[in-house]
Amino acid sequence: MNTENAVAAATQFDIDQIRQDFPILHQEVNCRPLIYLDNAATTQKPQSVIDALTHYYEKDNANIHRGIHTLAERATAAFEETRQAIHRFINSNEPEEIVFTKGTTDGINLVASTFGRMNVQEGDEIIISAMEHHSNIVPWQMLCEEKGALLKVIPVNDRGEIILEEYKKLLSDKTKLVSIVYVSNSLGTINPVEEIIDLAHEHGASVLIDGAQSTAYLDINVQALNCDFYVFSGHKIFGPTGVGVLYGKRRHLEKMPPYQGGGEMIKSVSFEKTTYNDIPYKFEAGTPNIADVVALKAAIEYINQLGKSAMQAHEESLLTYAHERLADVPGIRFIGTAERKMNVVSFVFDDIFHFDIGQMLDARGIAVRTGHHCTEPLMNRFGLEGTIRASFAIYNTKEEIDQLVEGLNRIVTMMRR
Repeated sequence: MNTENAVAAATQFDIDQIRQDFPILHQEVNCRPLIYLDNAATTQKPQSVIDALTHYYEKDNANIHRGIHTLAERATAAFEETRQAIHRFINSNEPEEIVFTKGTTDGINLVASTFGRMNVQEGDEIIISAMEHHSNIVPWQMLCEEKGALLKVIPVNDRGEIILEEYKKLLSDKTKLVSIVYVSNSLGTINPVEEIIDLAHEHGASVLIDGAQSTAYLDINVQALNCDFYVFSGHKIFGPTGVGVLYGKRRHLEKMPPYQGGGEMIKSVSFEKTTYNDIPYKFEAGTPNIADVVALKAAIEYINQLGKSAMQAHEESLLTYAHERLADVPGIRFIGTAERKMNVVSFVFDDIFHFDIGQMLDARGIAVRTGHHCTEPLMNRFGLEGTIRASFAIYNTKEEIDQLVEGLNRIVTMMRR
């Protein structure tokens, strides 16, 4: 975003009103006003999402697709309206390319268990990066062990950036799949996914993008990206937990076998043969998480109402301010200083254990995340057990960052006496 656009967007961003939309923020934790800086783990929910969830259970609760009574028809309509909203939100080619899952992890496992088992054979290769979440490591390890395939890892530099030249060396005609995170949950690094996708396709490989951390703020256009699969979670975009999205190109989804068996994913069943349903229902066995899918639409509408340009401008201003203010804390060492990054500041103090700092900040009502952030191999790359991670969202303020800095200054002074 250029400077003029950022300034214009910021002037349209009413932070006081936005904070009013999130009821959880208006409480005290340990006798202090809550400062929630753990948004990379999960985002808080606006009242409109909570209302949508309550409305479904109060007015429309019924099973979907098969019922002909009024409640079933209303529930079905609301469920499918969310699919349409996501189709528009990420610009898939058609709504049928949108599959509802339990979350990002479930989406990756679905692809590994279906597309992966179909297309990866002994001697083939899968490429991931050194900054992946465990959810984008373990399913591919399991597949490689089952198939006798090889898992290759793109290294990262000291700034926490993928080394593209090394990635190019890893690619070959044996590469069947590249699975890469768009934005690192532990460092905030924004990866050059467009180039990663293009290079993989040149070698005939398919690409999955883990969009868990990118979908709320970055403009996502899966057709322009030309990725084969894209996965994200509702709870990372101000929606409910327990619901996620898998986008897949139709040509892949139609060839992939069902992930689970049961109701809804069938057209007909006999003891001799079962005929499977069309996409996306082929991958949505059983009664889905209807209420949370319905409420996810409210989260998307909330983001659309605010506008991603304004959200990005606010988030960028918080990130810049946080780096500037935190740099003055004695002994702080930043982990992850990529040129392109978003809404995450990860840091350590070499003489104070990260867990202790997290607990002492919590005593001041400040919620941050400590540990390896489900990226243990990445922490090993930096020789760390874990970091302190502050991650920001649309309802955070510079005043909250000031409180974080004040808390850290007090803690390090006390611990070094």
